[in-house]
Amino acid sequence: MPRAALFDITQLDFSRPIFRLEEIRQYNPQRYEMELLTAVVYADPEKRLAVGYYDVPQEPFWRRGHMPGFPLMPGVLLCEAAAQLSSFYARYLNLVGGDFLAFGGLENVRFRAPVFPGDRLVVVAQLSRIHRLQIQSQTQEFVNGKLVFEGTVIGVPFFRERQP
Repeated sequence: MPRAALFDITQLDFSRPIFRLEEIRQYNPQRYEMELLTAVVYADPEKRLAVGYYDVPQEPFWRRGHMPGFPLMPGVLLCEAAAQLSSFYARYLNLVGGDFLAFGGLENVRFRAPVFPGDRLVVVAQLSRIHRLQIQSQTQEFVNGKLVFEGTVIGVPFFRERQP
């Protein structure tokens, strides 16, 4: 059974992002087809909750092969979108060190409905456990107000090797 919504997304104005792609890139290393966060439209530092969205392209890189004739956004990309919002917000709030947050794991992931090319995927993340070695984030995703994904994302600080 799905959890209650972490946030009422119907009260948001998606035409007025507070962070656009340029700002997101300052905190997240993903680029090109792996950028799965278009903008952030809500942020509450006290609740450690953020809402963003990803406008799924009409011709995404996975369309031809997943699934031919019935293109479904791969579940692993839904997980990645949740992780990208969680990572962005934890780094924006300066809650963890490292050069970026890497995947540490997933828990209690459920896919509730399909996501298709052209959909707007609304992503909600609430940072629920913060430790210098790990963050946990409760996440949900919606399309047209319908819950399509939920799960706990675990992120770990990652340090790039330094070249002398």
